[in-house]
Amino acid sequence: MKDLAVIETILRNRYHFFAEIKDGQGLGAKMRAMLISSVIFLALYGAVLGSSHSLWQSLSSAAKLPLLFLATLVISSPTLYFFNVLFGSNQSLTQNFCLILTAITVTSVLLLSFAPITLFFLLTTANYQFFKLLNVMIFAITGGVGVVFLSQGMRVVSAAGKEGARARGSVMRLWILVYGFVGSQMAWTLRPFVGAPGLPFELFRQLGGNFYANIFASIGEVLGFFVVK
Repeated sequence: MKDLAVIETILRNRYHFFAEIKDGQGLGAKMRAMLISSVIFLALYGAVLGSSHSLWQSLSSAAKLPLLFLATLVISSPTLYFFNVLFGSNQSLTQNFCLILTAITVTSVLLLSFAPITLFFLLTTANYQFFKLLNVMIFAITGGVGVVFLSQGMRVVSAAGKEGARARGSVMRLWILVYGFVGSQMAWTLRPFVGAPGLPFELFRQLGGNFYANIFASIGEVLGFFVVK
């Protein structure tokens, strides 16, 4: 229940939550609650994604989706922290980690809220490429909202460090791009999350190609320009 209370505070009173992070209040408990909640919510949505193929794919996606977000967090957070410190930020690495975890938590909550819509399209369409693009759009929307929370939190936590504020804003925008690229490449590495029809279950696919080329190819097939093989 305490974990859910933390989630409710983020959603209902985010600036109070950010102020507590700024003051260093209960960072360990906050991170634990967000980590547990995020893993559960992401696992549930991953199970929905994989259910389009098989039970094994559902279990695999339930394990891999939390891994995707947490691995991206671990890889990307040091870059944001050290560049912020370079330009005058007074936040600690723990505060930085907590803020990024807040963004992931918001994203995971919103993903879970999209689960009924995803299930609806899963049951009413047999087009694999459309279902894949639908989920890319859902991840883009929920991830974008998470980034908005992160930006707001960064402004609150770094409010005392006026020196270099403009530079930190530029760093934040650049880091968002880096975070997106790292996340998309990590997703490509850990694929499949939605198993392709007619193919046997695969825990991982052979490396090759890239996320963006595959998305453009999927768009082309949905629009009837060509067929993805």
